[in-house]
Amino acid sequence: MTVLEPLPPRTDQLDVVRDWRVDELVGLLDDKDALEAALDGLDYGRDLRAQMFVPPSLGEIPPAFSGDHRVYICINQKGGAGKTTTTVELACAWVAMGYTVRIIDLDPQDACLSGEWIRPRFEGIAEHERYTLSDVMFKRQPLDEATYETDIQGLYMVPSGAEQLRTVEYDPQAGRDGTLRTAIRKSKAGVDITIIDAPPNLGKLSINGLMAASHAIVPLKVGALDKKALKELHQNIRAVQEDANPGLTVAAAVMTAWDKSRYAGQTAAKLRADYPEAIVATARRNVRVAEAPDSGLPARIFAPAATTTGDYDQLAHLLLPVKGAAA
Repeated sequence: MTVLEPLPPRTDQLDVVRDWRVDELVGLLDDKDALEAALDGLDYGRDLRAQMFVPPSLGEIPPAFSGDHRVYICINQKGGAGKTTTTVELACAWVAMGYTVRIIDLDPQDACLSGEWIRPRFEGIAEHERYTLSDVMFKRQPLDEATYETDIQGLYMVPSGAEQLRTVEYDPQAGRDGTLRTAIRKSKAGVDITIIDAPPNLGKLSINGLMAASHAIVPLKVGALDKKALKELHQNIRAVQEDANPGLTVAAAVMTAWDKSRYAGQTAAKLRADYPEAIVATARRNVRVAEAPDSGLPARIFAPAATTTGDYDQLAHLLLPVKGAAA
């Protein structure tokens, strides 16, 4: 079993800023000409460099880890946003920081996280007793019965059961009344953090995940400014906050596949407009990290020196302290 260690000190760590010229773009997002003129006025080497923005309202970073268990969801209805990579790399960074972490694969697509990348260990378990999230959503099994070790010490996986999980979206008997939230609350597994990898849509599964989570993380690929999709995602998160889960906060928005461009400025401004309470993080583009899923290893093992790996490690430390660190 692999033990994840802290990454060595890096010389390419990103600056953490609380004053960001990108904020000047927020009020111009609906005025194309004014936005273009404002982008022309930015210094790309200074204002649009890769960095981590922390809203001044957040106070001390990272905040203390309070409570016995915390639930995150990585969510974006657009495919290719970097959602699953964000889930895996934050989970592994937190494991390296001393936490025990459970990933819930809420995505039923064929190339799913638990089927192709970080697989559960089923050794010694009869096939008919290999339970999945589908069994949980249909209330056939409690969540702990579908929670398995992985090849990484301290990292656990709830596999999706992809084929059956798809049926949850249209089966009125499945996923009702916050089924996932109830299952997590009843869990007695000794994990500090649960992180949910949501599907690339805003159906019943995603809503279950938002209802279950205490913190949302929104990855968005730089350049993929689908305004309609972003508006719907923002509306759904706010609707869940107002009704089914008022304790839900948006902890971070992540600009994935980042490169220095005008799109980076627009993406940052859009995330600042939609989620003013959130850290806006940068995950720089790196080919080696994109190859990690095919290796069956997290980027933290497959490409530990990659900029993207370091960026996710830095974000993990902004969101949580090392386990046991003095407040």
